[in-house]
Amino acid sequence: MTTVALFGAGGKMGMRLGRNLAGSRFETRHVEVSPGGQQRVKDAYGVDCVPAEQAIIGAEVVILAVPDTHVGAVAKELLPKLASGTIVVILDAAAPHAGHLPERADISYFITHPCHPPIFNDETDPAAKADHFGGIAAKQHIVNALMQGPEAHYALGEEVARTIWAPVMRSHRITTEQMAILEPGLSETVCATLLDAMREAMEEAIARGVPREAARDFLLGHMNILAAVTFEEVQGVFSDACNKAIVFGKDTILKPDWKRLFEPEEIRESVRRIT
Repeated sequence: MTTVALFGAGGKMGMRLGRNLAGSRFETRHVEVSPGGQQRVKDAYGVDCVPAEQAIIGAEVVILAVPDTHVGAVAKELLPKLASGTIVVILDAAAPHAGHLPERADISYFITHPCHPPIFNDETDPAAKADHFGGIAAKQHIVNALMQGPEAHYALGEEVARTIWAPVMRSHRITTEQMAILEPGLSETVCATLLDAMREAMEEAIARGVPREAARDFLLGHMNILAAVTFEEVQGVFSDACNKAIVFGKDTILKPDWKRLFEPEEIRESVRRIT
């Protein structure tokens, strides 16, 4: 079995990953500093957490399931102790892209992130339909990047990624820079912002007299069909009236230069703020 050291094992993300690792071919050593997290690991798997120094002995893979703001500090303390050839798995491109990983040429950095279960899917099982994050029952796609290290390490990194995010459909190989474009650029700065604006718009409609349940049902239903047409999930076109509304809406809601959010310097600044 391949030995994996899971740091942050008792946290929200660590527990998600640990559940999937528990049923895999990987031997998992759990590392958690908080007493509450240690107890969660004990309750879930019937095993005790181990000190970091013990966990990394003979571990081929080290997973950092810690918040973006802590990755740099954890890596700075941990990486000098790792054996040459260790694969360090990071769950988000923010800290690596911001330069928070120590320079050490003889270890590999592998970054992986879930796409989360798609809006348009074929799930019928109630557990899968309720799994909006992924990694429990709903199928999802993932993205991976081998930031540094020998090409042979990509296969093992991807196997770990497919295990922790299971069940996985497509696994996309991209670069670290491309992953930063996807998050925070595409998913958070753009998508989450526009979704938050839609929620505000719904509240405005409610404040102007539309019953809350009617407003919510109307908006979510239209999000479904409008997204299906926009992303070519179904064949169809918007009405002339809708297209006119889109032109007016863009001119009113969006700044003319909003796509500058994807310029490299803007992505770097966004990552800096996050980390």
